[in-house]
Amino acid sequence: MAKLGKRTRAAREAFAGKDNLSVEDAVALVKSNAQAKFDETIEIAMNLGVDPRHADQMVRGVVGLPNGTGKTVRVAVFARGAKADEAKAAGADIVGAEDLMETIQGGTIDFDRCIATPDMMPIVGRLGKVLGPRNLMPNPKVGTVTMDVAQAVENAKGGQVQFKAEKAGVVHAGVGKASFDEAKLVENVRAFITAVAKAKPTGAKGTYLKKIALSSTMGPGVSIDVANAAGE
Repeated sequence: MAKLGKRTRAAREAFAGKDNLSVEDAVALVKSNAQAKFDETIEIAMNLGVDPRHADQMVRGVVGLPNGTGKTVRVAVFARGAKADEAKAAGADIVGAEDLMETIQGGTIDFDRCIATPDMMPIVGRLGKVLGPRNLMPNPKVGTVTMDVAQAVENAKGGQVQFKAEKAGVVHAGVGKASFDEAKLVENVRAFITAVAKAKPTGAKGTYLKKIALSSTMGPGVSIDVANAAGE
């Protein structure tokens, strides 16, 4: 069995016996133990009482984090003509139509968010098997199929986070960087939890928010008191 490094041992000791913390205490603990040589991402994972295989239990949405994610987001836009120009002016990293489709089909996906004008969806639809599993498929429900491509690009670049329940009913996302002030991380965490809580589907039965955990990229996780986090 491999020996644990000093940093890993220290982190585990710091987290030992701590459970169901307030958002503030969880952020303080995770942030103080994020001591890798790079700026670790602060990550949240929420276990929900849903089965996403049923359409009326799918959880999906988008939230603008008040303090951004700290991550540089590369945005691709499917658009033509004036809308393509608008996207470029707003800061889109990649803009195209059939050419962009062919690039993606060839295995190159050099972006974190994909936006499309409605008339581009017949082209984008051919990429469902590629973009879908990566949660990159444009969708009007989260504002990525729109004629207002400039605003969509600005939202994506400005700290907007998409979320979608996976097969086990888990939603996860990065909600900031370890270098952020604690207060800003707390605001982001609460904004994300609130958005997921509001996205409760009509088919959800029983307890919806079952467990919430916070961690850093390289660190252990700690659970957050659900009632406190959701403001119940």
